[in-house]
Amino acid sequence: MFMSIGSQAPDFILPATDGQHYNFEQLSGEAATVVLFWCNHCPYVQPNQARVINMQAEYGPRGVRIAAICSNNAEAYPQDSFEAMQQRAAEMGYNFPYLHDQDQDVARAFGAQRTPEAFLFDGKGILRYHGRIDDNHQDESKALSHDLRSAIEAVLAGRSPDPAETGALGCSIKWK
Repeated sequence: MFMSIGSQAPDFILPATDGQHYNFEQLSGEAATVVLFWCNHCPYVQPNQARVINMQAEYGPRGVRIAAICSNNAEAYPQDSFEAMQQRAAEMGYNFPYLHDQDQDVARAFGAQRTPEAFLFDGKGILRYHGRIDDNHQDESKALSHDLRSAIEAVLAGRSPDPAETGALGCSIKWK
């Protein structure tokens, strides 16, 4: 079951690859917060890494904060282990927290099903957009619909994103 648009963000505390632990409030941007369900091995996530790094660099000064959460079963997918997450964050220069949801409770609380899957909250922690990053995971320059960027712009302008929901494109979360 997905969170409904208008729902309050669930709280959690998770370890991150930077050695810190974060809850939702600590991750929150003044204007908006993007929570992405993410992992290392997914061929839909991999081409999105640079565009998310760029989004954080672009929108960070405007009060938007991005965080990524890996909820995959690392026993079945060792490339999604916490150690592999730390290595990926360092190699790619992630400028956003990358958190580990080992027991998968946070993914369940959000109703997340895919990687990548975006949840955009306004400055009050209310879900305003849920879905995909854009309509072309392989090549951002060929995307016709930049859904997450459009949703962020709408929230920053005080408008409701339209559409507020799109289908996430990606791999299924690997459940235990």
